[in-house]
Amino acid sequence: MKENMTNKKFYLVGIAIALAIAGFLSFYASSSPDGLEKVAIDLGFIDSAKDSAVAGSALADYGVAGLDNERLSVGIAGVIGIIATGLIMVLIIRLIGKKRD
Repeated sequence: MKENMTNKKFYLVGIAIALAIAGFLSFYASSSPDGLEKVAIDLGFIDSAKDSAVAGSALADYGVAGLDNERLSVGIAGVIGIIATGLIMVLIIRLIGKKRD
């Protein structure tokens, strides 16, 4: 029983750290272009780039569409990403657990 409680604390601390990084520290990440975009700029073919199929989606460009506050937009997008990733992980773990039974 004690081991189970230790695991829960470990997971909760991990989730809290991930949410803090995604929700707060992500705003302070570099705004410089990523590697591929930097190469496209340096080699002069950035103008031929096309938007991705999801460029108009609610979470495009590391932000939440419709929010004017960039800090809030980036933080909420990060938190949404953590939650979505966590839910997918839980589903996968449960599916694997059911197959073992």
